[in-house]
Amino acid sequence: MTSSPKISTTLWFDKDAHVAAQHYTKAIPGSEILGIERYGKAGPAPEGSVMLVRFRLGGQEFMALNGGPLFTPNESVSFSIYCDDQAEVDRLWDHMSEGGKTSQCGWLKDRWGFSWQIVPRRFVELMTSSSTEAKARVFGAMMQMTKFDIAELERAAQAEGA
Repeated sequence: MTSSPKISTTLWFDKDAHVAAQHYTKAIPGSEILGIERYGKAGPAPEGSVMLVRFRLGGQEFMALNGGPLFTPNESVSFSIYCDDQAEVDRLWDHMSEGGKTSQCGWLKDRWGFSWQIVPRRFVELMTSSSTEAKARVFGAMMQMTKFDIAELERAAQAEGA
């Protein structure tokens, strides 16, 4: 018997739980599908169709449930992915926003409506270790961005008298 985490996040889908889990696990190295459960004869969906997909994404376990159209995602819950460099920001931005919609400050909605923020670790460092003035400039620069641009954040942090 495998142990399960104390807490896991469940994502509700109309019918694309397996496709979404594959999409998410493809984005982040070391992620994987852990198991698939199917509806039986008594379920609300056709027998044998995917009911639940368990997957690990960046070390965190999730479940994707094909629960039908009753509930849809909204911005009250979102996920942040922290990136080590601009290449990772660019790759994840392109992958996760494919078929979805981008917004400002690194936010996007994937094709299923779930909200993600693709955040460079350098942004967090600048916002926690810079002077008050530098933080204000970095924050101001971030507010003008759609996808994070690390070089632009660095320039803002280092600007004198801006």
